[in-house]
Amino acid sequence: MIGSAWSLLPAVVAIVLALITKEVYSSLFVGIIIGGIFYTAGTGGGFGTFLSHVFTEDGLVGQISDSYNVGILFFLVLLGIMVALMNKAGGSKAFGDWAKKHIKSKVGAQVATICLGILIFIDDYFNCLTVGSVMRPVTEKYKVSKEKLAYLIDSTAAPICIIAPISSWAAAVSGFVTEGENGIALFCKAIPFNFYAIFTIIMMFAMVFMRFEFGKMCDYEKAVEIMEEKAEQDENQKKGIVLDLVFPVAVLIVLSVLGLIYSGGFFDKESECYKNFIEAFANSDASVGLVFGSFGALLVSIIYYICRRVLNLKECMECVPDGFKAMVPAILILTLAWTLKNTTDSLGAKEFVAGVVGGSAAGLKMFLPAIIFVISCLLAFATGTSWGTFGILIPICIAAFPDSSDPIRIISISACMAGAVCGDHCSPISDTTIMASVGAQCKHLNHVSSQLPYAISCAVISFLTYIVAGVTHGINVVLSAVISMVFGTLCLLCFLFFMKQKVEKKNKEN
Repeated sequence: MIGSAWSLLPAVVAIVLALITKEVYSSLFVGIIIGGIFYTAGTGGGFGTFLSHVFTEDGLVGQISDSYNVGILFFLVLLGIMVALMNKAGGSKAFGDWAKKHIKSKVGAQVATICLGILIFIDDYFNCLTVGSVMRPVTEKYKVSKEKLAYLIDSTAAPICIIAPISSWAAAVSGFVTEGENGIALFCKAIPFNFYAIFTIIMMFAMVFMRFEFGKMCDYEKAVEIMEEKAEQDENQKKGIVLDLVFPVAVLIVLSVLGLIYSGGFFDKESECYKNFIEAFANSDASVGLVFGSFGALLVSIIYYICRRVLNLKECMECVPDGFKAMVPAILILTLAWTLKNTTDSLGAKEFVAGVVGGSAAGLKMFLPAIIFVISCLLAFATGTSWGTFGILIPICIAAFPDSSDPIRIISISACMAGAVCGDHCSPISDTTIMASVGAQCKHLNHVSSQLPYAISCAVISFLTYIVAGVTHGINVVLSAVISMVFGTLCLLCFLFFMKQKVEKKNKEN
């Protein structure tokens, strides 16, 4: 069972159960149990091995005590507290009132959400929770469903980070590049061929301006349209000003960037990254940097609210348990998802996929980008991690095409990154997908099911575009990128026009 196709079964079972039962906690735990049984049988261990793999060293306790994971959970809690503070101080209400005057329509609210998501390109976790907390009052005013907000957040998190040279994702990708090659430079070369990320952004804007939805998203949007507007605000909420929301968020952004470059050695005189912003960012530790940034921002926010006499110290401290409680569902899902990921890793899922790629795909040069894209999608979907997918497939792409001047090498690496983001988007056990649900305060499986048709549509068009890129790569790398992008964009727009007509026809019949 170890190192074979069976290694993917625990994740597949968890995903299928979640989609069928609409209940994510038990589904993830069942996947972990199956993985523990497979690992115990494969290693010849006993009941103690099973318990260790599911609950202790390699299981739930091991994942929740991992230093990187604890940092991410701490970051979640700190952001939850900041959101509670902003709500209690009345900053969210004030921003919503301001937006109601300046943003005049549902289209405007969605465009503002997308633009804010594009601006916050530093880290996907940070993006999901910040955009959600800032834009949720605005989207609620204009009756944008929580599912649609979650889709907009999720689609401006990983897809933006994977085409932004200064982001935690760029740092991760550069870390997987071996043999002394400049990882950031390779990342930048791959951006024009990252079709899934680019098409996702185009699709968001196109659907907002075309004013239609399809799939389950259509049902959620219709349900919101007929709902009565919610009562104005919580009685305990203060009368704040827009600055009560904007200032803490701005401080959070600035301090998070400083925290990331600090963790990368930017201020360390003995470090090779001393005073080198790009290298420090590439060497950063997101878990450490985001904790430093969010903790500093929390302290500044508390001092700011006390000085403004909007909240006193007691009221600020009351937000601490409130913020923690708000993040408990996300913490539980993340812990279970991390444990399931560790289970698939211990069963050799990555090595199995690597063998499939190395053994069958390397000889199909023109079609390798499309093949890599599909395999990357499936691996990220099953394991719920983009970065783990990068770690196994990027070195394979580099080994398959050692010539750094070969265009197919760049296209294949980009296909790996695009496929990982796509699989991450589709997977219910992806931490980024979970964060988007949290940011929008949306039921997690509602977000997954409503986003899936959009993600699959972009994935199919991206697959076809990678075939075009593989066929045209011999002409010229720049020309290949232009031809492929034009082809893919036209396919996407034609698909959207077709779907709009289909939805309008269905609405008329009803």
